[in-house]
Amino acid sequence: MAPYRPEPKRRSRVRWVIWGVVGLLVLAGVISSQINLDYYAIQPGTAQSVQPFITVPPGKAHHVVDPVLLTDVREARVTALSYLIFKLQSNTSLYPLPDVTGGTAPSELNAQGDLQMSQAEASAKTAALRHLGYSVTATPVGAVIAGTFEGTPAYGVLNVGDVVTALDGTPTPTAQALTRALAPHHSGQTVTFTVRKGGTAAAGPVPLTLKATTVQIGGQTATLDVGILPQDQVAYTYPFPISIDVTNIGGPSAGLAMTLGVIDTLSGGRLTGGRTVAATGTMDPDGQVGDVGGVAQKTIAVEDAGASVFLVPPGEYADAKSKQKPGLKIYPVSTLDQALRVLAANGGHVPTNALVAATSAAAG
Repeated sequence: MAPYRPEPKRRSRVRWVIWGVVGLLVLAGVISSQINLDYYAIQPGTAQSVQPFITVPPGKAHHVVDPVLLTDVREARVTALSYLIFKLQSNTSLYPLPDVTGGTAPSELNAQGDLQMSQAEASAKTAALRHLGYSVTATPVGAVIAGTFEGTPAYGVLNVGDVVTALDGTPTPTAQALTRALAPHHSGQTVTFTVRKGGTAAAGPVPLTLKATTVQIGGQTATLDVGILPQDQVAYTYPFPISIDVTNIGGPSAGLAMTLGVIDTLSGGRLTGGRTVAATGTMDPDGQVGDVGGVAQKTIAVEDAGASVFLVPPGEYADAKSKQKPGLKIYPVSTLDQALRVLAANGGHVPTNALVAATSAAAG
């Protein structure tokens, strides 16, 4: 009869120890994946044609041969688990939370991005049409809430996209008018905002008691009695129906690309001269190009899309150059006119006001 051997029992104990360690590691991973750090990771996104998002009346639309590309980035909140992974990726940049949010509560960031895109679409239409010689009127209709700060009286009461039209009965057609109306008031007082919730609802009263609150804005400490970031809400009147509806992208950085796209479809469809052109930068109604974020990552995206020309704001030209590869020309542009001159120098067919006026007269 063979002697008794206890090894299987020891092996069983070892196996349970191993499984216990594995379980603890898995639990630690789950916990660390849910711990947000005060960073955002910015990674290359995509570069895609702007034309599918633009709609103009059929009688004014032209077939666009080589459309302008808009580009974006991917943003991700960094967790304790993903921090090291992001740090090891050469095309990923980590930015402190205040640099990305500007002090706006994280819960409002998506709404803020949607608002910025809506404003960018309106500015792009306005700048493009005015460049082409059309008249576009602008009427101030209130102060839109572009951000709120956590812990302040406004937080959770006024939301991004709400439009303030009066304070204690005094009309506030602009952000400056709202700021002036608030100036005489101080912490402890109650004021009544007249608000169109979401910018579309019927105007109604929203009382708010002011309270001096310390917040962080862009890395700086500030004391706010209300806690809102107001901007002008403007209603534009266009000469004919035109829409830009960019989905799944937030923020204002596609402004320049959208403006060029509108000009292209209204003026002949040969703006890029057969080249693959990408653009990034904000656009105001007067044709000024402004800074955006993540240009280094956007440069990688447009190179992957085969672009040979990339238009960027001057302040981020160095970031774009840091990722430049042979075959891509990068141009800093501060205005719409400058961007169009670059396209013309690269073989693009750039319209003039006189051309559009003649085309419109012939169509009429």
